[in-house]
Formats: sequence, C-alpha cells, structure tokens
Amino acid sequence: MNNILIVYYSLFHNTANLALEIAVQTGGTLRELIPDTNYSFEYNTAAKEVRNQISRGFCPKLISGNESIDDYQAIFIGSPNWFKTLAPPVMSFLRLNDFTGKTIIPFCTHGGGGFGQIANDIAKECPKSKILPGIAVTGTVTSEEVTNWLKMIEYEL
Repeated sequence: MNNILIVYYSLFHNTANLALEIAVQTGGTLRELIPDTNYSFEYNTAAKEVRNQISRGFCPKLISGNESIDDYQAIFIGSPNWFKTLAPPVMSFLRLNDFTGKTIIPFCTHGGGGFGQIANDIAKECPKSKILPGIAVTGTVTSEEVTNWLKMIEYEL
C-alpha cells in the first residue's frame, strides 16, 4: 500500500495542478479539501471573505477531504498563500488531525509572496512531525520543477 497522501485546497486550480503533479511523481493518493461553504469566484470578494476568516482564526467545516490519515506516513499539504498564511480549509484539516510521527511536506502557490508564514504555521500545528522543505510556485508548475524539488529534499520515490 502506498502511504503517501497529497492533501490540498485550491480555489483557482493553481494549487490543484501542483498537487496533481506531486501525485503523478510520487504515486500518492490525492485528496481535495472542500469546505462546507465555497468562496466567491470573484477575486476581490473572495479576498475579503478570506481576510475576514483568517483574522478571526475561523476554520470552516470540511465536507470532503477530512477522512482518516492513519494509513499515511508522508503527507504533502498544499495551500494557496493567502495573506501570508494557509487557506482556512487547510488550517481546518491541520487542526482536525494528529500528525505525530508523520512526515509533512508543504507546498503552495502564490502571486509573489512565496511561502509567507505557511511553513511556520504548519510547524506550529504539527509540533511532533518531521517537516521537510516545501515548494512554492507562481503560475504553472513544470514537472521538472517538482522533480528537482523532490530530489533536493531527498524524497524517496
């Protein structure tokens, strides 16, 4: 059994595309996080909704993606960089699970902000996990970028 899980939240498909490339290269199981209420598809409205949720520390209920992680040892966790941190559905996933002894590999998509505080925020929520260096990409990712990153972190395929 493959014990690799790729969990992600994606509003505009950039993070989903990166997650899919990671799944293709690792053979991992892909799992999309779906909150009970969708964000607006209009960027400025979505940005206001997200900023409000982050400032309140709100974690939406997940209607999909929060199945057990017990069978997985390595978990790639992906999010868009929203205001320098994780999308609220990803924070929900982190707070609903126990990552003790698991290896966490973060990934994110961004419009110029890099990882922001994402890696630090994941580390705070998963203090008893091993966290490997992540990848942060803008726009479309190439398979070579993912291959090089996996080699750099010495991730065993």
